[in-house]
Amino acid sequence: MATLAAFAGQAAVVYKWTDSDGVVHYSDQSVPGAQKIFTATSAAAGGTPGRSNADPEVAGPKRNAAPGLGFTEFSITSPVSDQTFFGDDVISVHLTLAPALKPNQIVTWHLNGKELDKQGPTATQFSLPQLDRGTYAIAATVTDQETGESQSTDSVSFFVRQPSALAPLRPKP
Repeated sequence: MATLAAFAGQAAVVYKWTDSDGVVHYSDQSVPGAQKIFTATSAAAGGTPGRSNADPEVAGPKRNAAPGLGFTEFSITSPVSDQTFFGDDVISVHLTLAPALKPNQIVTWHLNGKELDKQGPTATQFSLPQLDRGTYAIAATVTDQETGESQSTDSVSFFVRQPSALAPLRPKP
């Protein structure tokens, strides 16, 4: 973790991913399936210098608050972390904000580090259609268009599984 802290102190964004052998990697370059972690570069930015605001070890109990934009509540409440979806499940995504967005604030959504562009600029909830099998990470960023200040949620990881030909899903009773 000390190596990451030294590295993250020099960058605003760090990408984290786990390879097929289960080894966790960190980089300043995006790779497919990587989780985007926003880092604080100074104590004034709302975190410990060089430490990630998305890191649960660092963020502590207030990690869902976004004091820079005045939110008392700021988190993705659906899907929940490590939730598993099967087959043709539609995935509901919901961002909880308190107070609500101001007229000059917009929301940008990222799935596996790529911006989702079909949601409107004020979308705090939407559905993801059927996704391919895999691990996904979703995050939201609220940006104040007047000041340029932004705040990002913790990334929420979830899984999509597909039934196999050998063990198909049984219909629900």
